[in-house]
Amino acid sequence: MSEFMATSAYAGVTISLVSYGLGAWLKKKFGFGFFNPLLISIIFTIIFLCTCGINYETYNEGAKYLSWLLTPSTVCLAIPLYEEFELLKKNAKAVILGITAGVLTSLATVFVLAKLMGLSHENYVTLLPKSITTAIGMGVSEELGGYVTITVAVIVITGVIGNILGEFICKLFRIHEPISKGLALGTAAHAIGTAKAMEIGEIEGAMSSLSIAVAGILTVVFATVFAGLI
Repeated sequence: MSEFMATSAYAGVTISLVSYGLGAWLKKKFGFGFFNPLLISIIFTIIFLCTCGINYETYNEGAKYLSWLLTPSTVCLAIPLYEEFELLKKNAKAVILGITAGVLTSLATVFVLAKLMGLSHENYVTLLPKSITTAIGMGVSEELGGYVTITVAVIVITGVIGNILGEFICKLFRIHEPISKGLALGTAAHAIGTAKAMEIGEIEGAMSSLSIAVAGILTVVFATVFAGLI
């Protein structure tokens, strides 16, 4: 199997798509929040690779083509934002302040936890970009001296948790305003949270799409400041 994976150009892509399809089917059939398609696909892929004795490098050689779609898919998130542009202009101040508050809360939380757990500087800066999209987070982690591979894992985990629990938390704290829910999901859980926001509604999806870009820029700026605290 390992030899087949090494010689096949698209085996990694096939495994990834089949795994995600399985997760999407489980989510549709049972409707249970923890049957998140991305989470299921990660678990299934890991089990498959371990069972068949396939190393990550061999798998990634065939799956890397999916990564090429990351940037254009992120750009496409501008479409729902464009459709709700008038709403954005009416609430511009609240939107900017809300995203800024979310970014600062994320960074401050990592700082406090790092202090309490006695993390090294490298481990600390690795976690700082946990709530922004992978494309930006990898660059931030590398620039600050963190472990990029761990940063990617943390970003994915953060997004999956936000996707699973985001709507429940909004209901728990009686947050009913669509703009607020969209900003919260996008700022805290980046693109994976935005996928959930789009399921909830058009306004939530538009605001969440905006949050990804603005939160990414603000994190780049503020992370440099927070990185010097430890």
